[in-house]
Formats: sequence, structure tokens, C-alpha cells
Amino acid sequence: MTDDAFWAAALADAEAADAADPLAGFRERFHLPPGTIYLDGNSLGPAPLAALEALDGAARREWADGLIGSWNSAGWFELPTRLGDMLAPLIGAEAGEVVVTDTTSLNLYKALHAGLSLRPDRRVIVAEGGSFPTDLYVAEGVLATRPDLRLRLEGVDGPELLDLVDEDVAVVLVNQVDYRTGLRRDVREVTARIHAAGAVALWDLCHSAGIMEVGLGDAGADLAVGCTYKYLNGGPGSPAFVYAAARHHGDIRQPLSGWWGHAAPFDFARGYAPASGIRRFLCGTQPILSMRALEAGLALTAEAGLAPVRAKSVALTERFLALAEAGCAPLGVGVFSPREAEARGSQVALTHPEGYAVMQALIARGVVGDFRMPDILRFGFAPLYLRHADVVRAARTLQQVLASRAWDCPRYRARAAVT
Repeated sequence: MTDDAFWAAALADAEAADAADPLAGFRERFHLPPGTIYLDGNSLGPAPLAALEALDGAARREWADGLIGSWNSAGWFELPTRLGDMLAPLIGAEAGEVVVTDTTSLNLYKALHAGLSLRPDRRVIVAEGGSFPTDLYVAEGVLATRPDLRLRLEGVDGPELLDLVDEDVAVVLVNQVDYRTGLRRDVREVTARIHAAGAVALWDLCHSAGIMEVGLGDAGADLAVGCTYKYLNGGPGSPAFVYAAARHHGDIRQPLSGWWGHAAPFDFARGYAPASGIRRFLCGTQPILSMRALEAGLALTAEAGLAPVRAKSVALTERFLALAEAGCAPLGVGVFSPREAEARGSQVALTHPEGYAVMQALIARGVVGDFRMPDILRFGFAPLYLRHADVVRAARTLQQVLASRAWDCPRYRARAAVT
């Protein structure tokens, strides 16, 4: 079979899959720039049309016309917990166990301290040495407030995360999906192993929330944090979330004791008394416009359902991996992601010695992924707006960029601030 015939057959097969796709109608509910194949939803999701409408309404009616009265009349004050209850089923939590607030970094700082407060006699935090940097930076910040604490890292203090967990460990911070490789960890199994050692399980869900079932409640997880601007399509900088199992609500403490987390914020009392339940993870005034946009993204994901989303995610990543290996492996591309679908999130990481320049050449041709050091081409597959045919066209474009060495020019090598 000739090269052109191979790609023509691959495209025909993909178009047949698109014709039978139960999620196909969701694509029309996003704003997608013409001529763009967007494979970076694992970094920033595109705009749902309903989010744009919600932003306009919130700005023009609730803010411009309603002014301060909208804290009551438009329900602004309750948005953090109302959106938390919308998000809860998407991560396997119950109503009242999730609050939407602040950033992932701030929430992680709160959650690490909260986990430590549940194990006051223990002095060690365990995390992945290859974790997303903010997780480790925040952990270092927590240690700076507690000279008695120590940090153990997988890949630094030992090869396997769970082998570092013993009777000295208070909290284990672990990602369900690795941000670079896409490696997926089993929430139930890992949580059980952490609990067997008497430690607290704190999950980072930034690369799994909204794209697959998480099952925090069924697994007995203690705490979790995550962002909403990736697969939940909440918009750039949309507020993150914190999960805390209801069984811990009476005991957990977090250090950012701002007025929104007070039991009675409008009593304006001098001393701090934490709110009951999940609201104690709140700190300051919340970004209402961003929350309105996020509400639309959450509603879309809930309507689609996680089971069909995950099924299509697996199919898309399997298709891309097969095509990338067939068409690009002879051109210097390696596979950095797990090859087994169940061990992988909704992204595929490839490697190439000139990864940054290759990605810039792809973006210039309308195939948008991103780059991670040192040589990783990262592609995210969001089933609500991505088609099987897009996957074939993306893989074909990658092959053409590599075969022609189109990446080998100064403008593609020049590093931008955001990669």
C-alpha cells in the first residue's frame, strides 16, 4: 500500500467512526477557530458557546445592572458550593464534599495542611519526584512553615511511591494522571495502600477531572484538588476545587483563614471560627464571572456522561498512537506514554530531539498541542469536540512536518514564554 493509500484508508475508517459517534453533537456547542485541530484541551479547553453567553449575562445583567445586590439576588454567595455540588458526581464525591474556589496551588497548600492536621503525630509528606512542579513547590512551602517536616520523593528517595510510605508518613500527594506521560494510577488501589500505612491520601486530579471516572468516594480517598480549565472547559484561570471526605469535616484545619471560610462572615466578628463542612476551605471573595463560565462547562460534561467520554477518549488515543507509530517512528519519534489504554489518561506524549520546533511547526499548520521539557510533544484528546478524522489529519500533518524537516527553521526554534 502506498503512503497516500494508507492515509486515505485511515481517514475513511475515522469518518465512519465519526458517523457513529454518540457524542458528535457536542462539537457544535464549542467555539473552535476554523482550520484548527485542537489537541491541547489537557492544558486549556476551548470556549463552550454557553459559557460565552453566561459571561455576557453575568457581566451585563448581574454585575452592571444588579450591582452588589446580585450577591443575594443572583446567588453569587452560594456559587462555590453550588458548583462544587455540580462537580462532585464527576469525581465520585457526594454533595457537600466539594467546593470550587481559588487556584490549584492555593488549594493544595490548604489540603496539605489539612491532611497534616489529621495526622499530627507524623512528620513526612510523600510525593512523586516527577509531579507537576507546582505540587512540589507548594509542598516545599508547607515544609518552610514546619521545620519538623520532611519530604520524600518517588524517584529520589526510592523508585516506587508506595514503598516510601511507612508509619512516619502523614500525607501522600499523588496525581491520578501524570502531566507528562499520561500515566494513570488506580485511585482505589493506591488509596488502600496509603491507608494501610495509616496515612492520608491526597489526590491531584488536574489531568483527570472531567475526562474519566475518578471514584473518590468509592476509593475512600481523604482529600483532592484539581483545576477546571482543562477538560472541564471553564476558561483560562477558572477557579479550582477542593474535595474533602465528609467524615473529616469536623477535624480538618486549613491555614488560610479568610473571611469567606468563617462560620458567619457577615457578623464581622473579631476572632476566626471556621465554617462547618466544606465551606471551611474557602478563603477570600470569589471570581464570579469565571464561576459563571465554569458553570456552563460543568453542565456540558454532566450532560455527556463520563462513561461515553472515557470510551471515546480511549478510542481517540489508541487511533493516534497507532498512526503516530506507523507513520512517524521511522522519523525519530518515540512514545513516552503507556501503551495500554487503561494505564493512560486522555493524552499521548511523544518524543523527538527537536520537540519544541516540531510542535511550533505543527501549530503553524493548525494542529495545536504543546511542548514539555526536555523533548516531549504532548497531545490531549477531549472527546466532546474532537473528531476521529481530526486525529488522522493531525497524525498525517506530524508525519509531513517530520519528513520534510519543516520544523528546521529559526522561527520555530525561538522559545516563547509559554510552551
